[in-house]
Amino acid sequence: MRRSRRTAPAVLVPLVGVALLAASGCGIRATTVPVDVGAAPSRVSCDTPAVPGGQTAAGFRATVELVCGSQLVGVERVVPMPEKGAVRDPAVQAAQALLEALERSVSAEERDAGFSTGVPAGLTAGVPRPGDPAGTVRLSRKPEDLPPVALSQIVCTMAGSDAVSAGPGPVVLGGPDADPPRAWECTDAVRSRPESVPTLGEIVRPSASPS
Repeated sequence: MRRSRRTAPAVLVPLVGVALLAASGCGIRATTVPVDVGAAPSRVSCDTPAVPGGQTAAGFRATVELVCGSQLVGVERVVPMPEKGAVRDPAVQAAQALLEALERSVSAEERDAGFSTGVPAGLTAGVPRPGDPAGTVRLSRKPEDLPPVALSQIVCTMAGSDAVSAGPGPVVLGGPDADPPRAWECTDAVRSRPESVPTLGEIVRPSASPS
């Protein structure tokens, strides 16, 4: 008596066919060849080498706040002092030097690292008006009329400079007119979102004279 060979149940064939149809129906094609999807998105480094040296006869060491990755990042520079001219106030001269540093186009190395500046050219610093609190810097344009990013750069740069600011706290800026100056503060929120700096700072009224 011959023994019959065992065969796979017929039900397995349809199941295999269904599995293949399901794989093809979802749009996925099996492959063993590596797929090149391109390089990962590049990110700016926001990193530049430190500037050697300290204060010199021609300038002073300062941290200039530039824009990188949609936020403010400090870059160390030796900032040249401008010629004295008619302005002999050391704090105003330092403020003018910082403005010129912010207005200057970034170097090729800084640009490659992702840095830029939004401070418009031609902006200058002037002496306080009578009645302004000590340390006030009068700009050639009203601070509230500047682009928010530019104002954030100016405020945080001057707030971090001992040559302009007497210590930690707000920076007092005014415009060329007789309007009272305003106090602007460099906070973590301003540094992380410089485009959303408050439109108006806090008005600083002159101190009342003692009676």
